[in-house]
Amino acid sequence: MFEGKVAVVTGGNHGIGKKIAQRFREAGAQVAVMDITPGDYFVGDAGSKTDLEAFAAFVIEKYGHVDCLINNAPPMMKGIDACSYEEFEQALRVGVTAPFYLSKLLMEYMPEGSAIINISSSRDRMSQPQTESYTAAKGGIAALTHAMAVSLAGKIRVNSISPGWIDTEDQPWFGPDATQQPSGRVGVTDDIAQMVLFLCSDKAGFINGENICIDGGMTRQMIYHGEHGWTKE
Repeated sequence: MFEGKVAVVTGGNHGIGKKIAQRFREAGAQVAVMDITPGDYFVGDAGSKTDLEAFAAFVIEKYGHVDCLINNAPPMMKGIDACSYEEFEQALRVGVTAPFYLSKLLMEYMPEGSAIINISSSRDRMSQPQTESYTAAKGGIAALTHAMAVSLAGKIRVNSISPGWIDTEDQPWFGPDATQQPSGRVGVTDDIAQMVLFLCSDKAGFINGENICIDGGMTRQMIYHGEHGWTKE
């Protein structure tokens, strides 16, 4: 499906990003990965302007063009009690500024029909306590998605995916953690990777500016104390 195509994946050495990179390679694409952990790919910090510029230059020099850009690098999760000003800024740099700036750096090298996929989170619409830095970044990238889709209309489609509970090690879960979910299980990385490849394909040519929540139905489930086995102690 992606023979001759070039896919760029940030945060591509772990969890969802690693699976996305794997699936693109299996589909015939050449894949450029950027990750902050040491490895045999471009090592860099998505929160660094200098590193993003160096990565973009590396990609263009090596491949000449980009067909699919996957902005996946995750921001830190810290809450309002413990998160400093600097940490909050860093989370936004990784989670919102990096997708914007890397898209800006690469867009002139992306041919008509290319795709950008931003990885958001179901936390863009719901929260747990003490998650402000991550939640703000994920809400920001979801909004950035439709803004970019309008600005790049006619050349590059831009969509986002909001994963719910995904076990990034693809370990099975049993008991209430699984059965509480309408789909009856915790998500795995391939649930997201397969959607990324679909959204980058010609089959998704009329999907643009959309945010797709893949969470097993959890955000659609109404919970009331004392009903259907739900209790709050």
